[in-house]
Amino acid sequence: MALSCRRAGRVCGRAALGRAELRPPAAGVAGRAEALSLARPYAVAGGGHEVNGEELLEVCWRRHFLRGGAEPRQALLWRDYLSGCHLGFGPLGVALRGNLVSQWWDSTLPFREQVLAVDAPLHGPPAAAAPQGLRLLRSEALHEALQGAGCRQEQGGRSLEEVLGAAGMLRESLLPGALAQYASCLELVNRRLPCGLAQTGVCFHSVPESEQHNKNLVRIGERTTSLLAWFSSPRTTGQWLDYWLRQRLQWWRKFAVAPSNFSSSDFQDEKGRKGFNLHYKFPWGTETIETLKNLGDTELLQMYPGDSSKLLGRDGRKNVIPHVLSASGNLDRGVLAYLFDSLQLAENPLTKKKIAQRKVLKLHPCLAPLKVALDVGKGPTTELRQVCQGLFNELSENRISVWPGYLETVQVSLEQLYAKYDEMSVLFTILITDATLENGVVQLRSRDTTMKEMMHISRLTDFLTNVMDL
Repeated sequence: MALSCRRAGRVCGRAALGRAELRPPAAGVAGRAEALSLARPYAVAGGGHEVNGEELLEVCWRRHFLRGGAEPRQALLWRDYLSGCHLGFGPLGVALRGNLVSQWWDSTLPFREQVLAVDAPLHGPPAAAAPQGLRLLRSEALHEALQGAGCRQEQGGRSLEEVLGAAGMLRESLLPGALAQYASCLELVNRRLPCGLAQTGVCFHSVPESEQHNKNLVRIGERTTSLLAWFSSPRTTGQWLDYWLRQRLQWWRKFAVAPSNFSSSDFQDEKGRKGFNLHYKFPWGTETIETLKNLGDTELLQMYPGDSSKLLGRDGRKNVIPHVLSASGNLDRGVLAYLFDSLQLAENPLTKKKIAQRKVLKLHPCLAPLKVALDVGKGPTTELRQVCQGLFNELSENRISVWPGYLETVQVSLEQLYAKYDEMSVLFTILITDATLENGVVQLRSRDTTMKEMMHISRLTDFLTNVMDL
């Protein structure tokens, strides 16, 4: 078991992006009579639920990856989560997204001498000239403007146009904020090209009419977005676009059980600029998770009207205005993609009933929100919990995320406990029993193999650290 786990853990390290590893689907599980039979990826497992994802949605609600199942309102559908119009992620979903964001930042390490991290506010100054966009407006000001819209201008009251013109703009893309910092950041890299600016953050958008339940209301969705703005010489932009396409597709695939579900397609916008969309194949069809686009120098020149000398970067012995390549990803959709990718239905060999299938979220070790669950077996409860508390502190200090199952007061069988942790995508379950008090030995169960082995408690931290390559 240790050998197979270490193979899975190595890809968690900060390897060069060009050498990304692609993990094949899990071949099956080994073990004793209670072990499960061959596990099948959810997308190809068959059955009536695979088209709309109801089975996965129930797991995500039950294990708090997503919010929306137990709320006093109509249950949300996958289109709500895809559009960003939902109640948000649950605690495990937040941790999963945080791990994905962390891995995105690590993917820039091969170029960290050329890539700078930037940030920008969620809202911008008023833009009266902008005909469209999401604006920040106090409801009282809008109400007063609407009340006076049909009356003559009296006592200096502001018109609706003036109120809207003074309203700040909500951020719909990370790109403008990054471009606004290009000139100052160029000095930090000695004006040398190529260079890049990286950012992650929340952006807002209007939900398309086809996705609205009420046609008379306009809903606002939000998404966690990643952006790499890459500035290069015009003569090499095409090569860089092809390069980043390969790197980004490899990055999405390296965490997947079924890498082939991630794909790409090319496009041209209305201005003839070339780009690529990266997709994930959901059961109902493909959805875009990232867009790469060659923007040329248009946006940069618009951001800095007038004096273009501050835009000049060094390309060898020449000074040129760079072209901008934008790689913008929707990390919230990425979370949903990996949830679909990781769910496997494992049949119990003792029964073929569908309700007896065990559902396992086999998230990549780097993305799994919880690496270890600590629980207690037979023995004196107080002493066992003290051991668990000490082990919890030790593992947490070594940056290993732990679920304190020993605090649970409702007693369940071990099989029910393992089924719960499999749905939570916990990599290892550590069982503290009376044997631990006698000789220091604990039981360690693997999520991916369901096999159990005995290990001395003093070896746990080093073993888990090596397995997950933290």
